[in-house]
Amino acid sequence: MTPLFYSDSDEKTLAMGMALAPTLVDGTVIALAGDLGCGKTVLSRGIARGLGILEAVTSPTFTVAQEYRRPDGKFLYHLDMYRIADENAALAFGIDEFLFQPNAITLVEWPEQIAGLLESPRRLTIRFQHLAEGQRSLEFLNFPPQPLQQAALRAGLPPFTSPKILEL
Repeated sequence: MTPLFYSDSDEKTLAMGMALAPTLVDGTVIALAGDLGCGKTVLSRGIARGLGILEAVTSPTFTVAQEYRRPDGKFLYHLDMYRIADENAALAFGIDEFLFQPNAITLVEWPEQIAGLLESPRRLTIRFQHLAEGQRSLEFLNFPPQPLQQAALRAGLPPFTSPKILEL
């Protein structure tokens, strides 16, 4: 069964990113899939904070790529493929310089635009689903279960097992 968690606020989604960050390994790409406004950038901001990055983290929709230096000298790359037409356009842009780098963790919003370039056992995926105002589910694919469960507990995110949780 795929781990699925529920967040009812940006603060909890941010906290999940912060708690998840120390479990991530350099050379990993995290594909962040979901509609506009579902929390991808909020989780990215949390991951950045959890890696010790203090500067503002915003959506790279118009810049396509944001590069952040971590306190350990390595990098966090935050990419947004929303405006990229396809894999060829991404390669022309130089995306290969950001993917699966041994000195970086890479976050990719709108990964479906470049799905073929993300085929690797080092790719993790988080699927976001907007449930209601401020509420979202986060589905984690290919994540090691124990560190993921511990991160979710630290962030205060309960497992999402039924839509009935929305009735509380």
